[in-house]
Amino acid sequence: MARPKERRVTIRQVFTTIIWPRRKHLFLGLFLIVISRLASLVLPGASKYLVDDVIPSNDLNMLKWLILAVVAAIVVQSLTSYALTQILSVEAQHLIAKLRSQVQKHIIKLPIRYFDNAKTGELVSRIMTDVEGVRNLVGTGFAQMVGGILTAVISLVLLISISPMMTLYVLLPVVIFGLVSLKAFGRIRPIFRERGKINAQVTGRLTETLGGIRVIKGFNAENQEIKTFEKGVDELFQNVKASLTATSFVTSAGALLLGLASAGIMGIGGYMIMEGQMTFGDFLAFTLYLGFMIAPIVQMSNIGSQLTEAFAGLDRTEEIMNTPLEADDRTRTVALGSIAGNVEFRGVSFAYEAGKDVVKEVSFIAPAGSVTALVGTSGSGKTTIAGLAATFLNPDSGQILLDGSDLQTVTLESFRSQLGVVLQDDFLFEGTIRENILFPRPEASEEQLQSAARAAHVHEFTDRFEKGLDTLIGERGVKLSGGQRQRIAIARAILADPRILILDEATSNLDTESEALIQASLKDLMKGRTTFVIAHRLSTIRQADQILVIEQGRIVERGQHEDLIALQGRYYQLYTYQARI
Repeated sequence: MARPKERRVTIRQVFTTIIWPRRKHLFLGLFLIVISRLASLVLPGASKYLVDDVIPSNDLNMLKWLILAVVAAIVVQSLTSYALTQILSVEAQHLIAKLRSQVQKHIIKLPIRYFDNAKTGELVSRIMTDVEGVRNLVGTGFAQMVGGILTAVISLVLLISISPMMTLYVLLPVVIFGLVSLKAFGRIRPIFRERGKINAQVTGRLTETLGGIRVIKGFNAENQEIKTFEKGVDELFQNVKASLTATSFVTSAGALLLGLASAGIMGIGGYMIMEGQMTFGDFLAFTLYLGFMIAPIVQMSNIGSQLTEAFAGLDRTEEIMNTPLEADDRTRTVALGSIAGNVEFRGVSFAYEAGKDVVKEVSFIAPAGSVTALVGTSGSGKTTIAGLAATFLNPDSGQILLDGSDLQTVTLESFRSQLGVVLQDDFLFEGTIRENILFPRPEASEEQLQSAARAAHVHEFTDRFEKGLDTLIGERGVKLSGGQRQRIAIARAILADPRILILDEATSNLDTESEALIQASLKDLMKGRTTFVIAHRLSTIRQADQILVIEQGRIVERGQHEDLIALQGRYYQLYTYQARI
């Protein structure tokens, strides 16, 4: 499956989708920023007044009021800064939580084929990491940027009022610094995009490593995995190093240019004081205001880096949010009611890669309530046919009909609510046995739960556990045997009470005794349901209503067990071979 084309998020998109919907919080934040920045400018003005007026006149009363004004301004700064962090930072984290939920909701509704080409760890990184940068758009990063611009503009006006000539001298390096910053941040954004990809790859590999720890230890491959992880971490380091180099260049260039400006101001100001063109208080105020103008500009390099990282993360988030959903197909408009379960394949073909069909013009009818067994060697196309019947995959050509309706026109929710699956890898979720059986129907009664557990013979091993059905089974059911996991998966399917049932090697991990018990349970489960059974053990499907022998994506034989044995064709070969071993 081709990856979606990379897209860049625009400032307009960010404004309309992220910033504007949160305008109440932001406007309140901006109001607090204005109050905070105005309060911060009290100190430079008070310093000028102190040097030029209060000290020369020995006015102690005015000195007292001046100090009170400065203290009041500092208190206002502290309170507004605290309120600003509470309002904007909390809203930023709320936004991150909402975006994570939206991305997870989108990813979980993507087609099965998407997951066949994506690593679990990469998708986890997309959900948890890529959206974090938005805190700098709504949170303190945005506040610092706006507050910095506001402070710089007010300081610039005050500087011009004190000395237009000295202000003009300062503006030249500031403009040069701004141009250098814009150029640098344009180059940094792709670095941050690449960092997201590398981080996702490293996370993906680490997830696989921890999930497959038994295989790694079984083959004494710890060192191999350590080297693989170290290589990924080093790539991540090199990317971070590149971004740090770029941002440090901007910061250093700013420090150099603005340092030279400060040295020039010292010379010009000293000369003007000696010539009587400026008072010492004016020079002190100019120097302090200059600091208030320069500091936000220097901070812009850090803020710019944060905003660039945010945009890069949003680029990757938009990329995945533009991937079409499984249910986006506008032809899916038919909502099913209760179904009988007649399934018909008409000339169905399917390929994972263009030009390489794994299912080739397959046609058959599975009447309602019948059992259809799919047999054949590994890779023959059995599981793909079952996947097509489950709508996990869509045919490239041909039709699959359910009670006469084309499955590709049926809404997935209405169909899958009547579908049950027991897959070969019998996936269980971390938690208790009870929670796993209740997964398809959390609202089921205790009686229904116990009935499903008994039907799948789950009690035969849970009765030996101290906590019974409330026993914790570990990640993917690691604390249970393969047979125990499969019985829980079967109990889950029994509780779902589906009209269409797909059993993919449902008894493959069972010993002979357990298999005999489960066969009886499955026989009860399959009554009245349209069932597709995939089985390598041909002894398990002797009672099927029809057996389809699949070879290289085609049906080469079909019929019931006795008929196919009498035919002495491919099925006969497979059956007699298994009987010998």
